Amino acid sequence: MSKAASTDGRPPAPHLADSHEHIRVHGARENNLKDVSIEIPKRRLTVFTGVSGSGKSSLVFDTIAAESQRLINETYSAFVQGFMPTLSRPEVDVLEGLTTAIAVDQSRMGGDPRSTVGTATDANAMLRILFSRLGRPHVGPPSAYAFNVPSVRASGAITVERGDKKAVKATFNRTGGMCPRCEGRGTVSDIDLTQLYDDSKSLAEGAFTIPGWKSDSFWTVRVYAESGFLDPDKPIRDFTEQELRDFLHREPTKVKVEGVNLTYEGLIPKIQKSFLSKDKEAMQPHVRAFVERAVTFTPCPECGGTRLSEGARSSKIGDVSIAEACAMQISDLAEWVRGLDEPSVAPLLAALQGTLDSFGEIGLGYLSLDRPAGTLSGGEAQRVKMIRHLGSSLTDVTYVFDEPTAGLHPHDVQRMNKLLLRLRDKGNTVLVVEHKPEVIAIADHVVDLGPGAGTGGGAVCFEGTVEGLRASDTATGRHLDDRAAVKKDVRTPTGALEIRGATTHNLRGVDVDVPLGVLAVVTGVAGSGKSSLVHGSIPAEAGVVSVDQSPIRGSRRSNPATYTGLLEPVRKAFAKANGVKPALFSANSEGACPGCNGAGVVYTDLAMMAGVASTCEECEGRRYQAAVLEYRLGGRDISEVLAMPVSEAAAFFADGEARTPAAQRVLARLADVGLGYLTLGQPLTTLSGGERQRLKLATHMADKGGVYLLDEPTTGLHLADVEQLLGLLDRLVDSGKSVIVVEHHQAVMAHADWIIDLGPGAGHDGGRIVFEGTPADLVAARSTVTGEHLAAYVGA
Repeated sequence: MSKAASTDGRPPAPHLADSHEHIRVHGARENNLKDVSIEIPKRRLTVFTGVSGSGKSSLVFDTIAAESQRLINETYSAFVQGFMPTLSRPEVDVLEGLTTAIAVDQSRMGGDPRSTVGTATDANAMLRILFSRLGRPHVGPPSAYAFNVPSVRASGAITVERGDKKAVKATFNRTGGMCPRCEGRGTVSDIDLTQLYDDSKSLAEGAFTIPGWKSDSFWTVRVYAESGFLDPDKPIRDFTEQELRDFLHREPTKVKVEGVNLTYEGLIPKIQKSFLSKDKEAMQPHVRAFVERAVTFTPCPECGGTRLSEGARSSKIGDVSIAEACAMQISDLAEWVRGLDEPSVAPLLAALQGTLDSFGEIGLGYLSLDRPAGTLSGGEAQRVKMIRHLGSSLTDVTYVFDEPTAGLHPHDVQRMNKLLLRLRDKGNTVLVVEHKPEVIAIADHVVDLGPGAGTGGGAVCFEGTVEGLRASDTATGRHLDDRAAVKKDVRTPTGALEIRGATTHNLRGVDVDVPLGVLAVVTGVAGSGKSSLVHGSIPAEAGVVSVDQSPIRGSRRSNPATYTGLLEPVRKAFAKANGVKPALFSANSEGACPGCNGAGVVYTDLAMMAGVASTCEECEGRRYQAAVLEYRLGGRDISEVLAMPVSEAAAFFADGEARTPAAQRVLARLADVGLGYLTLGQPLTTLSGGERQRLKLATHMADKGGVYLLDEPTTGLHLADVEQLLGLLDRLVDSGKSVIVVEHHQAVMAHADWIIDLGPGAGHDGGRIVFEGTPADLVAARSTVTGEHLAAYVGA
């Protein structure tokens, strides 16, 4: 008799284990969340939506995913935890029903010039093993095909400490695949010396023009001036041949400067180590601008840009080397691997085949394995990270995604939806932060946060089904079915930006005239060549102000006031009103509270346990010395000004004693991009992705240039904010600027004066202009994938 059967005919009682069907959050207060309490169903697809800055990421990433990760880390020994990042418990009263969380966010990949799509997805590792087994001639183990492993040879005497110690002769060899000339980077650099120093000046007169090299710095300028190798009072152009050689190329040498032991090194090797060993994409904007000015990168003449040694390039399977395999479009490489029939490596071929096919499923078949990871967009980087999870056998896992459709053409969004549903149907909980109506439509459960952004958000406005959301009176519910109409009256161009014979990446000799004085949209499926056309082919002398998707760099000390340059006129206004130095009003300089060094909080490191951040008792979190807070402007001290939202600060600096036109201009730009709710002193680390991009746009609006180039400005924007963005683009064009937008959002396409559509496919199937004209003509023709989707969107 079955144990589940009941003697009195009643259905059996549910098993206690089946009662944990929800992730329960009670009293979440992370960032701007206001005591949020919700229950999220497990093994379902839940979409979190709401205006940008409403608290979606704070709830999903900083509360649920962060606590899951912290609890998993605690299962390891204290020794192992010492090597892991320490995570503090989120501000929440109760978190129950958590499962293992895998967070896939939009943070950029790379940070190292040797990081590629192949190394990031382990596809390169499998290819190296494949070539080490089947490649002819055989050149060595898998490391012999790795461009980040140098060849090493050593010989000499070693002492073996066993019984009677005795010296024995030993030799050591390791065959690596790194090209010795470019050290696995694929490019070699040539430095323009005129960008490093002014040779008409002496070192004492401040000849160096390198960012961050201050004349009083021990580690940079003074070590040259006081090394004894050079005359610091002689102009560099008058150096003798020996002095110039010591100045530019001298090997590292120990010197003593004012009793301090330092290492003197020639300028060129020093610049190569300090600037060129880092990924250019990860540099701060002013440093990147210097590197682009001072250094020209050309493909390595020895390896042809493949990064590999001659031995690794000579070994082939059939007539394909590992360098040629990595340079193939991934969809073509998958076909090549499918054609290999070698029983001895069958499991390896199956695993490699599965990884390469995942690229195609996720819409990234147009990439190649040798593509530098730092050049991927935020959306591409997120989908590359998804690849390792698609074939996973794990179930009952919580997958957390941050706008997985970012950078996707409407044609590809349907494919992404199927992948999210596939992950759910395997028995996983899928949590998605998303704005697109197409993704919201497939949700089993929707959580809408708001009602506003920043301090005006942080509350749950709606929780339930998609139909319930549509009927609700929330900002998302009201705008869910919004559809922009195709612009009937388009502006007349005032000129054209001519691009001729563009061949960057997959472009096929493209000739196109981009109209000026209008709103021009460049569109096409992901990988069709849009970024290659606008970033790689527009001439540098065209006066283009480019606002791309590269992340804002900044520590927890950085805030909107420091990033936009607003703090500078504010400090000067305070200094002038009180007759003191401006440096007193910087929390990173003389005015900083000595107790917390201007951070506002005191951090206590507890080794493998989470560090504790407590509000500084001396300044009570205000970051400034008490004496500084006695100085006032318009009745407010500097900490009170930094606590103001942008909208309030704009009124404060508009008139009266506090009237500061320079600050007013910056604040007006911040309000223009919809950031009126941000407080001036809010740390950049707490801003959402959409807020950061708009902050960058506000900063660049002050740049002098007639052409604005925006890369997917709707990323991270709520449906209600897109209308405001379109108004901003119109104002820019009406003020005499030309605006070129790389975009997939149909509302922006419909609002354009001119559309350039690339395609028809991705990778080598793209790279051609498939349509040029007005949005109305594109809808009427329906000759491209974009045209079909735009027609469906506007209901034509």
